[in-house]
Amino acid sequence: MACVAGCRCCTERRRQSSILYSILRSEERPEAAQQPPQAPPGPGCSCGSRRRRVALRSPQVAGKAASAVLVKTLRFVKSVPCFQELPLDEQLVLVRSCWAPLLVLGLAQERVHFETVETAEPSMLQRILTDRRQEQQGPQHPQSSSPQLPSAGEIQAIKGFLAKCWSLDISTKEYAYLKGAVLFNPDLPGLQCVQYIQGLQREAQQALNEHVRLIHRGDQARFAKLNVVLSLLRSINANVIAELFFKPIIGTVNMDDMLLEMLCAKL
Repeated sequence: MACVAGCRCCTERRRQSSILYSILRSEERPEAAQQPPQAPPGPGCSCGSRRRRVALRSPQVAGKAASAVLVKTLRFVKSVPCFQELPLDEQLVLVRSCWAPLLVLGLAQERVHFETVETAEPSMLQRILTDRRQEQQGPQHPQSSSPQLPSAGEIQAIKGFLAKCWSLDISTKEYAYLKGAVLFNPDLPGLQCVQYIQGLQREAQQALNEHVRLIHRGDQARFAKLNVVLSLLRSINANVIAELFFKPIIGTVNMDDMLLEMLCAKL
């Protein structure tokens, strides 16, 4: 890919002592939960799946696996020369927007399996009593809000995406081109190098198409199938990913601050 002239990444370094950073650095290659892939859920009413809340069966194992994938993902992003040539604020806009889809692509590439369990939501009476107790305690005793666990439907969407990727047996090069198409999104507000980023996304998609035509000559529909993978990534909710994989092991985290720290750090 061509590189923009005159743009240089800021060399500012931030303190590397956050809890999340320590976990990510110390867990370079944790073992993923060894669970067999599960088929995506069949058709049916999704009302119940939206109401039911779920949590990881083994949050420490799955969380550490996801943390290692996040480190690997940011290392890949920072290794792309054309990304390095962008100003730091442009890099942040891109990464803050796409870290979750890139992470899920990484989970698929590393074949990370995880299981979830349903959790009981508080009843209406419990919510009323909790709210009343917080009002009585007043602002001098602030209470953290109840965690909004992911719904069964949201987890089904993630597992369905992973199953789709595994069924296609996506290669390392194909994953790289897919990540490039996700990373270089010219439609984000706040970008200045829009045409340059648009060109990079176009190049990633073209390289993917040429690779597929060369390696999978007998499968004319493969490029279209990989584009379906890209379209499925639009439904990935960053808050769900943070709540599912990171909050169980390090608590509430400001992903924007963490991503800035990782961009300015040596991974």
